[in-house]
Amino acid sequence: MMAAVRSKNTAPEIAVRRLVHSMGYRYRLHRSDLPGKPDLAFLGKRKVIFVHGCFWHQHGCRFSHVPKSNRPYWVPKLERNQARDAEHLKALRADGWKCLVLWECQLSGIQRIRRRLSKFLE
Repeated sequence: MMAAVRSKNTAPEIAVRRLVHSMGYRYRLHRSDLPGKPDLAFLGKRKVIFVHGCFWHQHGCRFSHVPKSNRPYWVPKLERNQARDAEHLKALRADGWKCLVLWECQLSGIQRIRRRLSKFLE
């Protein structure tokens, strides 16, 4: 079952990519030379965007529950995801990169996301 879960090219990520592209920005995808392999990297601006799923990265919204079955497996796994995210953001910022994290649950308000992206990328 876990093999079906994607780490790249998810629906929320593709929606953000389409929006950013329609705003006229160009980017690189999943740069393996950067910590955390950001979903979108704007190399000239030294800015990156991560599009996180609320469940996998434990956002704290209504979508970020911990499964009731097999909790000894899920709790450490989800905590490791959060710790790894924090390490990646810290490493990027220490290297002079500006980071933006967009959460899956926030993507319903397209105009608000457009304004946020525009402000970040200016």
